[in-house]
Amino acid sequence: MIPIKMVNFPQKIAGELYGPLMLVFTLVAILLHGMKTSDTIIREGTLMGTAIGTCFGYWLGVSSFIYFLAYLCNAQITMLQMLALLGYGLFGHCIVLLITYNIHLHALFYLFWLLVGGLSTLRMVAVLVSRTVGPTQRLLLCGTLAALHMLFLLYLHFAYHKVVEGILDTLEGPNIPPMQRVPRDIPAVLPAARLPATVLNTTVKAVEVTLRSH
Repeated sequence: MIPIKMVNFPQKIAGELYGPLMLVFTLVAILLHGMKTSDTIIREGTLMGTAIGTCFGYWLGVSSFIYFLAYLCNAQITMLQMLALLGYGLFGHCIVLLITYNIHLHALFYLFWLLVGGLSTLRMVAVLVSRTVGPTQRLLLCGTLAALHMLFLLYLHFAYHKVVEGILDTLEGPNIPPMQRVPRDIPAVLPAARLPATVLNTTVKAVEVTLRSH
């Protein structure tokens, strides 16, 4: 998180993915914690999938996009180094979200967003500046990375829960209570045994008169 000061020569980037993977999974766990402690109503079995898809999608997608820009700007960085750089840059996001998911103060979030999130972003920007030649290329590459990284933290804090709820409502429909059986009035023919006695007597007499006439 400490930004480097020497940008005249390429700075070293860790060439392993163990640390970045652990940070991505840590971010997934923090998102799950935030979803369960909030008032968000999510169906069972969807929490883990959405959190993993969001974190790994950002890590892999933004790393690929920045690597493509770095290739266009002739920056000296490989895809493995870009994955490691962005993965370690999520350390600031983990700290900010872990604190602000438990202490719900917008002013505190903005403070940590600028300090902690800004320091981790400046660290990545300084490394890219040291590996890029030309002011225009540096501005394009570093400005894009800084904007995406800081906006992603804002998205996770403010809009992630609402977006997940909206997607799940679209795919699965809103929560509907189970259907209940409702009794209905169905007309039925009464058996002859339950007919009034006067009706039965009248019917019997009519039959007898008909038989006698024949």
